[in-house]
Amino acid sequence: MSIEPGLTPDARPRRDFGALSLRPEQPEDQAFLFELYSTTRQEELDAWGWPPELRGPFLKMQFQASQGYHTAFPTADFQIVLLNGRSAGRLVVNHAPEDVRIVDIALLPEHRNAGIGSTLVQRTCDEAAARRKPVRLCVLKSNRAQRLYARLGFVTTSQTELHLEMQWCASE
Repeated sequence: MSIEPGLTPDARPRRDFGALSLRPEQPEDQAFLFELYSTTRQEELDAWGWPPELRGPFLKMQFQASQGYHTAFPTADFQIVLLNGRSAGRLVVNHAPEDVRIVDIALLPEHRNAGIGSTLVQRTCDEAAARRKPVRLCVLKSNRAQRLYARLGFVTTSQTELHLEMQWCASE
C-alpha cells in the first residue's frame, strides 16, 4: 500500500512524514518487533517504577504472548510499516466475513503523533467501507490511542475493566 504523504483523514495538513508503505512481516523482523513492542509498554513500566533488570524478562515474556496473534488471526495481514524504506511500525489487520479488525497498530516513538497512525487507520476504514464492513478494534482504557479512534469516528460498543471494544461504520 502506498499512502499519500502529509494527509490525515480530515484533510488537515500535517507534518510531511515522507514515503509511507507496508510490506509483509518476515521472520527476520523479530528483533525490530520486540523493540517496537518494548516501546509501547515503556510508559506503563515507568508508572510501575520497575527497575531495568525486571523489565527485560517481563517484556520478553509479554512479547512472546503477543505473538499469539498469529494463532488467533491466522489469515490476518501482518505488515511492517515503512517510512522512507525504514521500519517504523507494525499494522495487523484481519479481514473476516463480518468485519475488518485492526488487531495491532504500533509505531516507534519518533513516528507517533505525526499523522501516520491516523493515515493507516483511515486507509483501513476506507477499504472496509468499500466492502461495506465495519472496522473493529480493542484498546486499553489507559491507551491514548482511544482518543485518536474516537476522533476518527469509532464508538465504544462494549468494555471490560481494562479494555474498550470500538467500532467504526461508514456513513450511509
